[in-house]
Amino acid sequence: MLPFRSLGLWTALVAASGALAYGLAAAHFPAALLLGPMLAAIAFGVGGAGLGVPKPGFLAAQAMIGCLVAKAVTTEIVATITEDGWLILAVVLVTVVAGAVVGWALTRLRILPGTTAAWGSSPGGAAAMVAMSEEYGADPRLVAFMQYVRVVAVVLSASAVARLLTDVAAPAAPAPDATPPLAVLATLAVAAAGFGLASLLRMPAAALIGPMLLGALLHALGLVGMALPMPLLDLAYATIGWYVGLRFRRETLRETVVALPGILVATVAVIALCAVWAYGLTRLLPIDFLTAYLATSPGGLDSVAIIAVGSKADVSFVLAVQTLRLFVVLLTGPLLAKWIARGAPDKGTLDKGTLDKGAPKA
Repeated sequence: MLPFRSLGLWTALVAASGALAYGLAAAHFPAALLLGPMLAAIAFGVGGAGLGVPKPGFLAAQAMIGCLVAKAVTTEIVATITEDGWLILAVVLVTVVAGAVVGWALTRLRILPGTTAAWGSSPGGAAAMVAMSEEYGADPRLVAFMQYVRVVAVVLSASAVARLLTDVAAPAAPAPDATPPLAVLATLAVAAAGFGLASLLRMPAAALIGPMLLGALLHALGLVGMALPMPLLDLAYATIGWYVGLRFRRETLRETVVALPGILVATVAVIALCAVWAYGLTRLLPIDFLTAYLATSPGGLDSVAIIAVGSKADVSFVLAVQTLRLFVVLLTGPLLAKWIARGAPDKGTLDKGTLDKGAPKA
C-alpha cells in the first residue's frame, strides 16, 4: 500500500472515529472513545482498507489502561479479594464453565470443529487464545473471528447496560487538565517497568497486568503519585478500539459465513449465561447489577476496565474478578479444549467450507 493512500485512509478513519465517539458521548455512553473508533474500524476493516495497528502501539495503549486502573484501584481490591475470595472464585468458575458448555454444545451439534469451538468460546484473553489455539490444531482464523466477535458484543452490551443503569441527568463538567508533569513521568515509568517485569515473569497480558499490579501497589502504598493527561488516555482508548475493529476483514467474513450463525449463537449464549449469573450475584452480595454484570462479562479485561472506570461500578470488585478470570482461562484453556474435543469429530458442518484448508494439525 502506498504511504499517501495509507495516510488518507488513516485520516478518514480518525475522522469517522471522532464523529462516532462524539455522537456516543452526546448520548452519554460510557467509553465512547473506545466504542466510536472500534465501530469505525470494523467498517474500514470489512471494507478492505487493509489497515492495522502496530503491535507496539497496542501494547503501549494497554499499559496506559493498566495505569488508569492502578490509579483507580486502591487497597480496596485486596480487601475485596480477602473478604469475598470464595465468591469471586465462584464467579470466575461459572463464567469459565459457561464458555466450556457453549463450546461443548457447538461441537456435539457439529456446528464447529471441536478444538476450534473450545478455543473460540473461551471467555477471555482473546489474543492469547488465538496464539495458543494454533499449537493445539485449531483454525486460528476462526478462533480469532469468534473471539473478537465476542469482544465487540461484550463491549456493546456492557456499554448499553452501563448507559441504562447510570444516571446521566446532570453530568458533571470535566475538571481542567492540570496533571503534574512529574506525576505523568512517574506513571510512564511505572508502565514501562511493569511491562518489563511482567514480560520477564511471562505473565499473561503483560502490557496490561504488569503496569496495573505494579502501579496499584505503589499507588496504594503512597510511593508514587500517578496521573494521566486526558489526550493520552483518549489515544489509548482509540488505539484499543482500532486494534480490535481492524482485525475484522472481508476475507474473514467470507471464509466464516458458514459458521457465522453458530458463532453468534455461542456469543449470545455466553453473554446471557453470565448476565443470569450476574443477577444471582446481586442476591448473594451487596453489589449493584452493573457491577455484577461488568464483573461477569466474558472479556476483554481492558475494554471492561474502561467501561467500569467511566461508570458508577465498583471498579475494585470488577477488576478483581476479571483479572482472576484471565489467569484461570489461560491455565485451563488447554485442558478444556482437550475435554471438549474428546470423542468428537474434528470437522463438523464446516467440511464443505474452506475453514480447514491450511489449518495447522495437532
